[in-house]
Amino acid sequence: MHCAAWSTWAALCHTPALMTGPNPVEALRYKTVNLFSDLLVHQMGPGLADEISQGQAKGDEFRTAPLWGLGQRIFFLHDGRTANLLTAIAQHASSGSEANTVISNFNALSPTNKQNLLNFLRSL
Repeated sequence: MHCAAWSTWAALCHTPALMTGPNPVEALRYKTVNLFSDLLVHQMGPGLADEISQGQAKGDEFRTAPLWGLGQRIFFLHDGRTANLLTAIAQHASSGSEANTVISNFNALSPTNKQNLLNFLRSL
């Protein structure tokens, strides 16, 4: 992993790589894809909730967005509510959020490791 802090931070939901499965197109068959996502739906609590139900996902549940391309984004979170990456990270913490432990780990990082992690995210 390019950033030592990643394993104690977001890798639980933003899994660095996934493998494609069987596919009739050989170029797509069993390839590693560096999505930085598990593509699963997680409960994020009221801090990120938009109260819009999509399929079986409730208003505080969201699919883990892939982080590849993050460095090219202007706005963050599912609804683009912030242009500040630190704010986006902080807003993952709220009552009932599956990210609370991860955010606690992020907050415990040294300033240098926080900056290294931000630099890594911006490089994606």
